Amino acid sequence: MDFEIPDKLYYKIGEVAKFTGVKTHVLRYWETEFKSIRPNKSRSNQRLYRKQDVELILHLKDLLYNQGFTIAGARKKLRQKPAQVVAEPDKKPVAKNSAAAVDDQLALPLAGSYDPKILREIRQDILRLKKSLEINP
Repeated sequence: MDFEIPDKLYYKIGEVAKFTGVKTHVLRYWETEFKSIRPNKSRSNQRLYRKQDVELILHLKDLLYNQGFTIAGARKKLRQKPAQVVAEPDKKPVAKNSAAAVDDQLALPLAGSYDPKILREIRQDILRLKKSLEINP
């Protein structure tokens, strides 16, 4: 990013929206979709984000808007490398072409072991897609 996040202990949702370029209603939606985004709340029930929350939001914005991940794909990507997400939110994986980036998003780490939760989610997504395709117009 071209800017520096101001050095403060907490940021209100309006401030976060302003310097990340993500609208407040989107930030609140992302809180429901991503368990790692959990801002503290003040006594007046205002959301108070920390710097690491803002960095995670910037990384998430990059995944969703620039790299073309879906919400489910971004959730899986965040689950794969949680330490790198917090440590290096601005760095993007460099792909030689866009097809390699898409393959990276769709690739599942099934060598040796697998995560049954991820497979259940994928199965449900496929069944929903199949059902939507079977509906006759």
